[in-house]
Amino acid sequence: MLRKTIAIACLLLSINSAWADPPDAAISASPTAPYLLAGAPTFDLTVVEFREKYNRDNPKLPIGEFRAIATAEDDTPLLTRAASKLNENLYASTALEKGTGKIKTLQITHLPLQQAGEEKAARTIAISYMAALMRQFETALTVDQSLGKVATLLEKGKGSRFYQQQVGAIRYVVSDNGDKGVTFAVEPVKLTLSEP
Repeated sequence: MLRKTIAIACLLLSINSAWADPPDAAISASPTAPYLLAGAPTFDLTVVEFREKYNRDNPKLPIGEFRAIATAEDDTPLLTRAASKLNENLYASTALEKGTGKIKTLQITHLPLQQAGEEKAARTIAISYMAALMRQFETALTVDQSLGKVATLLEKGKGSRFYQQQVGAIRYVVSDNGDKGVTFAVEPVKLTLSEP
């Protein structure tokens, strides 16, 4: 059951996604997540390097070791999917380029709790992890600034299967699947020069 839940969390973003243009848009339907497409960019860092830096910078919000997820069908032979359980309703996941192990996407997925009294605290923890992830890529942000940016992105993406916002060479993605959970992702964007 746990393996199935983690696999679902990792696949949430691959259902309805699109390329990064325009930089701030809600997209309703597209067949393939950007990081799954041939030639999609990677971060110049492996998951081991990411975890070392992230855990050093965020000792109160640790991410454990990522474990590879075997899928029934290997629909993405060029990627390795991996996940780390943060708590009962919170997961970190990633898609790695096979061969190099470089990161194509990093995701935090919050699965809502059934107990309404506990959901507010669980969501606060989830947003803290999402903000910590954001600060790894926008290092000039303070804790409060990153919490505010994540809250704004989650609000803009509320009810949307794919909402994206580009900041330089980074794309933030929110995938809100209602009672099935919400995923916040950070992905690299392939920048292109504009034609004269």
